[in-house]
Amino acid sequence: MKSHTQYLWFNTKNRQEFINITLQVEEAVKKSCIKEGLCLVNAMHITSSVFINDDECGLHKDFGEWLEKLAPFGKDKYKHNLTGEDNADAHLKRTIMGREVVVAITKGKLDFGPWEQIFYAEFDGLRKKRVLVKIIGE
Repeated sequence: MKSHTQYLWFNTKNRQEFINITLQVEEAVKKSCIKEGLCLVNAMHITSSVFINDDECGLHKDFGEWLEKLAPFGKDKYKHNLTGEDNADAHLKRTIMGREVVVAITKGKLDFGPWEQIFYAEFDGLRKKRVLVKIIGE
């Protein structure tokens, strides 16, 4: 079995952003030369997420608004923020949206369902963060 590891780096302009990373992951799969296997895409920070969904701007706005209702930003809202942090909401949003995705590789390509795309979600941005792409197979 072969494996390939690649890191994607992000430094968002906003505290919260959704970034389509499908093309970057597809490039990593191509570079790996693996034809049949699995691709793990993992957010390496506890205030960011990787998820699969449709690339539609209204849906992304819905995600942002929904998450803000569930875990609103606010320094005085959370016990975690009493430690000097201000990002408790980002930890909660990450938990809701998930840490990673795994996609099958078939015939050298990501084996998606209709409309599926991979996204990096940042909930405490404005600093450098990374995503792990780990590909295993034959």
